[in-house]
Amino acid sequence: MNAKDLAIAKRNAKKIGVEVKPSTRKNKKLDVFRKGVKLASIGDTRYNHYHSYIRTKGKEFADKRRRLYKIRHNKTRGKKDSPSYFSDKILWD
Repeated sequence: MNAKDLAIAKRNAKKIGVEVKPSTRKNKKLDVFRKGVKLASIGDTRYNHYHSYIRTKGKEFADKRRRLYKIRHNKTRGKKDSPSYFSDKILWD
């Protein structure tokens, strides 16, 4: 994850009351913390996310990918404080 995407992720994380740092887990993008306690590791480094799609393919393509992501993860992304919830709010908003 590049510095610009990390800054966007940190801004999105702040909106929901958590902090993010680059992940220590293999193949994960970010670790999510609240009050210093690790809650989840999110984002697979082998796949893109909304802001990387905007940067590489353009906003129209990124919006289409975001819509499909949200459809695909509809059942799990609504469960507050789950990895899917954090990924949705931090990487795809």
